[in-house]
Amino acid sequence: MSDTYTGRPRGRQREADRNDVRLFQAAREVFAERGWDAPVSEIARRAGIGMGSLYRRYPSKELLAQRMRIAGMDQLVAQARTALAEEPDPWAALVRFFRDALTDQGSGGALLPLVGGRLPATDEVQAAAGQLRAALDDLVDGAHRAGVLRADFTSADIPLLLEHLTPRIPVTGERASALHLRYLDLVLAGLRTPDPGRAMHLHGPGPRWEELRDLWNAPEG
Repeated sequence: MSDTYTGRPRGRQREADRNDVRLFQAAREVFAERGWDAPVSEIARRAGIGMGSLYRRYPSKELLAQRMRIAGMDQLVAQARTALAEEPDPWAALVRFFRDALTDQGSGGALLPLVGGRLPATDEVQAAAGQLRAALDDLVDGAHRAGVLRADFTSADIPLLLEHLTPRIPVTGERASALHLRYLDLVLAGLRTPDPGRAMHLHGPGPRWEELRDLWNAPEG
């Protein structure tokens, strides 16, 4: 039986999906270490994938990076929806989402500084961004209605907050994950609704979704 999207046998699709996981992780690491100008050959070598296989799936570095950010948004949507479905408490859902997202993204470093502004906003990118905004709106709105999340925190804060929480640090494995989660715990403590009279106002207004779009996408025209 063939996969309905690619027309490839399911076994080959599963192999392609596994290759994508390795490619995306390797690309994050290589971009973090050597910048956008890093050779694609190094990404393929670190992922353990031949150049022919890479180019058949992603003929250019731009297409690889575009797929990475779409897949990243899709993953965040799935994590937000899972947290909302499985955690009846709004604060627990928010915490579950952040921990799941950070665990999956933290080891390779932040992506925005590496590819932000280099890639166009295709129809697929815009559709993924719209789904992400809707999922994060639901997560934040639920926590606001329950009175557990500070009122000046918005859904648009989440993508940038995750970028700040995922820098590449000079340790690996479980220790790196533990450090990322430690600093997430400190951030979450600051996101709880403060006691009356003890609230600290955040510096400046929060980001708008339009600002995030401009940070990520290459200028049109």
